[in-house]
Amino acid sequence: MNNVELNNEGFLVKSHQWDRTLAGDLAHREGIELTDKHWEIIDLLQEFYKETDTVPEMRPLANLISSKLGKEKSKSIYLMKLFGGSPAKNAAKISGLPKPTNCI
Repeated sequence: MNNVELNNEGFLVKSHQWDRTLAGDLAHREGIELTDKHWEIIDLLQEFYKETDTVPEMRPLANLISSKLGKEKSKSIYLMKLFGGSPAKNAAKISGLPKPTNCI
């Protein structure tokens, strides 16, 4: 993570610096070991951000996942197991995206 600037909450300041290796480092900082299940969500988030220039909060994220990956993967318990207590925030952070607007 040399030469990578993070803000005081651990979000990437310069999104163009993000890559899959950095995602692994960011996840490690959150105590998360990335698997294919994580990458499904990360890839979906990045695609959504490129199309809309927005980062979804929890409910819109769940709706997005439900429509693209199925209902089972959109459940809060599934997302919390993957990304911890604040799934939308942590998934965005690991994806190199800005913090969702209403996440604390």
